[in-house]
Amino acid sequence: MADTSPTEMTAEERDAFLGAGGTGVLSLASAEGPPHAIPVSYGYDAEGTTFYFGLAVGPDSEKGELADRPVTFVSYGREDTAENWRSVVAKGRLEATTEESAALESLEGLQQVHIPLVDIFGRPAKDVPFEFYRLVPDELTGRQETSTAV
Repeated sequence: MADTSPTEMTAEERDAFLGAGGTGVLSLASAEGPPHAIPVSYGYDAEGTTFYFGLAVGPDSEKGELADRPVTFVSYGREDTAENWRSVVAKGRLEATTEESAALESLEGLQQVHIPLVDIFGRPAKDVPFEFYRLVPDELTGRQETSTAV
């Protein structure tokens, strides 16, 4: 077993923190300047170590092309004030779940997750066009705050 730092989460701690879904920040790579970072809801399938996102699209979207886009996703927080801060960082490329190669696996994974609906659009969610993407991270790390008090 590898020797880990007390600030690194185990896979079990990471999966428990991520649960079946929650919120975080998705940063989309940009060739023209800083990354485009947006708050998002996510679903997480611990069995496949896969994140799922329902992303708003349409003519007003500033995200640009999403399929095969390099991204970094960060989820962070704590459940209550008695717990230490934790964060998970996932890096990789977005995959459209509508592609045939990903469709079946994505449908099976989506059955395991819960993507919370966060109403930030100023209009009913049924009127907002969404596309679904998944992220199977190339790199996945979890860190937690530890006490350094003596």
